[in-house]
Amino acid sequence: MLVLLDNTVLSNFASVRRADLLQLALGPGAATTPQVMGEFLAGVALGHVPETDWAWLSVLSLSAAEEESCQRFLRHLNKGEATCLAIAAHRPARVLTDDRDARTFAGRSGIAISGTLGVLVRLVRLAHLTGAQADALLRQMIDHGYHSPVESVHELL
Repeated sequence: MLVLLDNTVLSNFASVRRADLLQLALGPGAATTPQVMGEFLAGVALGHVPETDWAWLSVLSLSAAEEESCQRFLRHLNKGEATCLAIAAHRPARVLTDDRDARTFAGRSGIAISGTLGVLVRLVRLAHLTGAQADALLRQMIDHGYHSPVESVHELL
């Protein structure tokens, strides 16, 4: 299944210099949009996140129907979230975002969602990280500005 990454998730893993974990957790089905990459690169230019090699991540353009949905979604969301959700509304896909408005909108629209915590939990369940390693990464992400609803990945296992 296609997994679309929003800038919030990309930035959290980039901020702790562990973008490799996204590739490990999600594999070849991971993708994003040009608009999300633009948001990420703007964050790099402002010094909010480090430069990160996303060459492994597919960048998908929107079809005409997806673009039409995106225009409707832009009334409620920014361009990055709107493009990811528009693709997921038309293709079998899940969206990874930590943006509250995007998560609420996705839930009302029947679009499967997860986020940074879901990726960390998946990495623990796949035995790529221990719970302690996942918690250490979560603490680092929080230190870099991630507003996590939990303090420990163990709360979700």
